[in-house]
Amino acid sequence: MVMVVEIVSKEFIKPTSPTPPHLRTHRFSFLDQFLPSIYVPMVLFYMDQERSIPVAASNSRRSQLLKESLSETLTLFYPLAGRIKDHLYIDCNDEGAYYVEARVNRPLRELLNLTDSPYVSQLLPAEPTWTATTAGGYIAMIQVTTFACGGIAIGAFLSHVIADGPAATKFISSWAALTRKCGEEAPCPNFDASLVFPPSVVYPREATLLALFSRFVKKGKWKSRRIIFDASAIAAMKAKTVSSSVPNPTRVEVVSSLLSKCIKATFKAKSDIQKSTLIAHIVNLRQRARPQIPNHSMGNFLCLAAALVTAKETELDNLVCHLRKEIRKIDADLITAL
Repeated sequence: MVMVVEIVSKEFIKPTSPTPPHLRTHRFSFLDQFLPSIYVPMVLFYMDQERSIPVAASNSRRSQLLKESLSETLTLFYPLAGRIKDHLYIDCNDEGAYYVEARVNRPLRELLNLTDSPYVSQLLPAEPTWTATTAGGYIAMIQVTTFACGGIAIGAFLSHVIADGPAATKFISSWAALTRKCGEEAPCPNFDASLVFPPSVVYPREATLLALFSRFVKKGKWKSRRIIFDASAIAAMKAKTVSSSVPNPTRVEVVSSLLSKCIKATFKAKSDIQKSTLIAHIVNLRQRARPQIPNHSMGNFLCLAAALVTAKETELDNLVCHLRKEIRKIDADLITAL
């Protein structure tokens, strides 16, 4: 399949209302400082549900609606329309989110049916990179791509300095609620992360999570692959990994453990060496804190859980136990210490 992504327009979407003067400077939290200022990429796919309107007319109406609702959303999520000032602040200057419109000459279903697609990166507003964003960089970049069938893909880059996974999801959900205009109230975000985890002026700028892991990341050619687990396969894995230590394994635990087991086996087959393995997971701190941090809190409320598994431990239930043990160490006491 040959898919051509044609860029139609590029512009900046500004907030509907200007940001009040007392909110013009957004301070990073201590955890924001620790997370790298790279972009969190997301691509969301939507099949066309409107059959009674010609595709061209539907696309035009949808395009205008998405821009208008994004402008309203940026009024609530005002730092996303600003620019990075330095390693401590965002200048909430209302310059707007970078917005790209594109179109594709093929139906969306053809893309979704591909197991390994080299085209997904073309649905993002910029080239994916591990390079940190510098002063003056955008906080939010978005690309809306329309397919020949009327389906769309929304690709978003949100800077990690203001949005972890749950925060990015909150932004997208609010944009969706304002787009639907069905009386559903969009949740009002909270930008008080710097009050929960006060920033440190003396914190070394190079001591980020990305810097800690850079020695494990090799430069070269990369390939992405989609691995699909259906519900019955996951249910079977959960049943196999039940133990007295973990009587109720989660989907994330069993899938992570299975992938780790396969990676260990592959490495052993290629090198004839069985090494210990580190299974790492990012844990959301919001619900684990006491008192709980609101779900609509923007910023980074994350901690890394890492389970070290020895070379001899290859059974799924053992891997699940190790992972569960390390994740549970991230509790209210640890968050209070942070």
